[in-house]
Amino acid sequence: MPPAVRFGVNYTPSQGWFHHWLDFDPDSVRADLDSIAALGLDHIRVFPLWPYFQPNRALIRPRAVEQLRALVDAAGERGLDVNVDGLQGHLSSFDFLPAWTRTWHRRNLFTDPDVLDGQAAYLRTLADALADRPNFLGMTVGNEVNQFSAGPHPDPDRASPPQIEAWLERMLTACEEGAPGRLHLHAEYDATWYQDDMPFTPAQAARRGTVTAVHSWVFNGTAQRHGPLSVPTEHHGAYLVELSKAWADDPHRPVWLQEVGAPAPLVPAEHAAAFTRATVTHALDCPDLWGITWWCSHDVSRSLADFPELEYGLGLMTNDRHPKDLAHVLAAAARAPRDAPAIRTTALVVPADPALRPRCAPGGPVFDAFFRLTADGARPTTVLDTRANDTEHLTARGITEVLAPDQVLPTPQGGTCS
Repeated sequence: MPPAVRFGVNYTPSQGWFHHWLDFDPDSVRADLDSIAALGLDHIRVFPLWPYFQPNRALIRPRAVEQLRALVDAAGERGLDVNVDGLQGHLSSFDFLPAWTRTWHRRNLFTDPDVLDGQAAYLRTLADALADRPNFLGMTVGNEVNQFSAGPHPDPDRASPPQIEAWLERMLTACEEGAPGRLHLHAEYDATWYQDDMPFTPAQAARRGTVTAVHSWVFNGTAQRHGPLSVPTEHHGAYLVELSKAWADDPHRPVWLQEVGAPAPLVPAEHAAAFTRATVTHALDCPDLWGITWWCSHDVSRSLADFPELEYGLGLMTNDRHPKDLAHVLAAAARAPRDAPAIRTTALVVPADPALRPRCAPGGPVFDAFFRLTADGARPTTVLDTRANDTEHLTARGITEVLAPDQVLPTPQGGTCS
């Protein structure tokens, strides 16, 4: 693991969004990468759209793979390392699944043997094509693939947690076979940590792959409940980093804040820079943070239709590559010297039972207690209820105080806090 926290951006092409793979323009890509490198960032996360790269289960398009190699090489020329997401999957409210998995060919993404063979071959091929590139960090299996496995997706591919465990093992193994020794991981949106029927579990997120990835979006009820500049909103990224540590077996497992952004209007444009500064500052106060990767590099062009309104303005830069105030905030943070954060010695107890995950979600007692402690000046982390009395585990993490949520939250009038 690198000694310093990595700073990067999720690369959203300024021309054509991710549809740029259909009309790949190396000059436009280079100009985008120049604008990213000018901010002093050190890596990008890129997204080959799965149906464009593997339109048939037996066809992984060589030209598309060569274009991906060209992008990675162009990034390397500008001092940028690259993480590649494989199974896209889902991006900015749109699903991108190949036709050989849908409608007349409908097969479960997580359990069908033929689909698994095709997915593994695809991931292996991408990893192998980049294995000799020194600036290739490794593969992320896919972007928030968990959203396909449960509601609120309108047509989910249902699977059990053991089936998801087997799927993750198969996909991560394929990445490792293609590019041995690189940083390979999987990444889910926050339903993994908050939703009781999500078959992708916190234990899988915190134990499978080289690092734990968390995606922090405050439109999940946090900003709605608490406002754009509140303690919960400004610390939400840090909360997910520390929440993930409860399930990790390695007491110092690295955690990557792989997606975080400032979604308007819940974070108004005039507050975006302050939100960025606060989010980054608080995340950097988390020990064992691998990196922060902002969503996203460039705004979505208004010439493209049907995106949710918030998606158009999430970029660090405008669609014509001009940096916004929040880009300057992130660039300053990337340049600033810093000391390693102190160990967090106070741990809040969280339930190990995945059925009780809503207690960790906005409005739940774990969530509320964490931010009550934070507002009072504490620097909490978390520990599973099954480990709350495990002296060896607590000592390995430097935890000296363990608190249950009902020890932190005020007792409601006429009853007790559960």
